[in-house]
Amino acid sequence: MRVIHIITRLIIGGAQENTLLSVEGLRTRHSDQAILITGPPEGPEGDLLDRASALGEDLIVMPELVRAIRPGIDWKAYRILRHLIRQLKPDVVHTHSSKAGIVGRAAAWHEHVPAVVHTIHGLPFGPSEKPWKNQLYIASERWAAKRCHAIVGVCDSMCEQALAAGVGRHEQYSTIYSGMDVDAFLRPTRPREEVRRELGLADDEVAFATVARLFERKGHDDILAVAPAILSANPKVRFVFIGDGILRDALIRQTEQLGLRHAFIFTGLVPPARIPELLGAVDAVVHPSLREGLARVLPQGLLVGRPVISYDIDGAKEVVLPETGFLLPAQDLPKLKAAILSLANNPVGRDAMGQAGRARFAHQFRQETMADELHLLYERLLTRPDEVGIDPGAAQ
Repeated sequence: MRVIHIITRLIIGGAQENTLLSVEGLRTRHSDQAILITGPPEGPEGDLLDRASALGEDLIVMPELVRAIRPGIDWKAYRILRHLIRQLKPDVVHTHSSKAGIVGRAAAWHEHVPAVVHTIHGLPFGPSEKPWKNQLYIASERWAAKRCHAIVGVCDSMCEQALAAGVGRHEQYSTIYSGMDVDAFLRPTRPREEVRRELGLADDEVAFATVARLFERKGHDDILAVAPAILSANPKVRFVFIGDGILRDALIRQTEQLGLRHAFIFTGLVPPARIPELLGAVDAVVHPSLREGLARVLPQGLLVGRPVISYDIDGAKEVVLPETGFLLPAQDLPKLKAAILSLANNPVGRDAMGQAGRARFAHQFRQETMADELHLLYERLLTRPDEVGIDPGAAQ
């Protein structure tokens, strides 16, 4: 079949890696012609365009497909997408994330594409957003849900939250966990000791990794808030911030003002291929983000054999179990401090939690599993539409 995937920007991030792996998996495992349409990369996070260039003519970079809301440019992007869809005549159009999902679903629906699919990687609305923004986003998502045949959540929580907000119909939804190169995490290519030396970690230091853009609501400020008490109780704790972003300089200044610069390691931007070895070099993962969908670093840390700490938001509860880590109320700083110290002071417990995570999630997050489930969904949409809730009269 011919499938078009649409996303606003191919930066280094979870939704983007998911999208590129989906395209690659459909091509290699099912011989589908999978085409990727993406907007221009923006920001300091780095991008995946070099890897995507292997798609050749099946990679289309659209300067008009931008992440920010710009009505004039968005209307132009919609018209260009309709033109491309008419040219390419796809069996399936599959959109990713909110902006591309709204513009792309409208274009595909109005070109009468046989199957229109959207993946929710993270909802644009939620308790951390302003009420007026939530109202706007919910109305937009309800409108777009009437212009697609199926909606995929990267975790059960995404489906449940969207339905609770009145977005779409129950029969439209299915969960397909975000795939990754599981074997790379089960067996990192470089020795732990070698990577620790590069990071400047001593053998007796206990390192907690955070993999995220250095950006608002990613939880770095909460870690800084509890760091003084943690270092006072256990001076051997270290924090490794993996990633880059607009808050890098501000975060470094804060560590200096606290007198704790020695306890924080900023790796800067790293290619996705290095994440397995970096997680293998640390002792645990702490990810106190406020909105994520299902943060990829949580299963990635567990696959490497490291316990995880996360706030109880979105899909985190589906992988952060009592036997694999600590699931905390959002922004509960005393419990965040206690969880970090608990793992720092208990190497046997850390190992047991990490091994439980490896055993439990090795198959669920394979990129091959994701590609197979997507292909099966497309086949069902095209051959048995009644089973997946297609309602041709839902939108005009």
